[in-house]
Amino acid sequence: MYLIRDKSKLHYRVIGNGSKVLLAFHGYGQSSLYYHPMEQALGSDYTIYAFDLFFHGGSRLHKDNMPLTKEFLKEMIGHFLEKYKIDRFSVMGFSMGGKFALTLIEQMPHRVEELYLIAPDGIKTSFWYNIATYPGWMQQLFKRTVVKPQPFFKFLQVLHKYNLAHKSLIRFANYQMDSTAKRLRVYRSWIGFRDLNFDIRQIVRLLNHYKIPVTMFLGEYDEIISPKRVSVFMDALDKGELIVLKTGHSNLIQDVAELLHKRKSLNL
Repeated sequence: MYLIRDKSKLHYRVIGNGSKVLLAFHGYGQSSLYYHPMEQALGSDYTIYAFDLFFHGGSRLHKDNMPLTKEFLKEMIGHFLEKYKIDRFSVMGFSMGGKFALTLIEQMPHRVEELYLIAPDGIKTSFWYNIATYPGWMQQLFKRTVVKPQPFFKFLQVLHKYNLAHKSLIRFANYQMDSTAKRLRVYRSWIGFRDLNFDIRQIVRLLNHYKIPVTMFLGEYDEIISPKRVSVFMDALDKGELIVLKTGHSNLIQDVAELLHKRKSLNL
């Protein structure tokens, strides 16, 4: 299904049929399909509306070269909530989808019941975010990599040769840059989401003020979003639970779904 606003298109799919509402945002290079494992775990308690991030799946911004603003995302989601007559809802965000989840906390905290974060981006500024927000000449250099990626791949070879980056990060970069279409999506996402940055102290204040429970899931072997990067954030929350699974980054949604399903089975 699609939500269309000002020539922008937000694709979403409905998973489960529970009485509570959960808005879910996937990670980079994925689509809303990645949330299907959550049906068995949460589908009887929640109706899950899983969205394709812009530049992914069926979602499109009306101008690919214009950054997504928090205000426009709030307007899109507000229109969606009005369409389904939803007042209160919970939010789940994985990896890059964490930026979308945190935007909803910042823009409409009074409507959020629970927050689930799975190895979320947006809590601590990353190296790649810094690149995306560099001056125009750096962005042009970055853009040229879409058409001529050879220097980038040589750079990865140097990192690998001298053990300057973890193997999983190099594999991830190679996979996400191995075609022109993928490289274009990388460029558009990094530039398009550059305005989705946050004052984390303010996010903590909002979560505590509105008494929003936060459950954070991390992978012990995750080299992209590590437990060290989010520990200060979790310690500052009044209602926060941190769960570390023995897995890496890519399979976290599946592993979290299995854990939640086991917990549900034990409580029956």
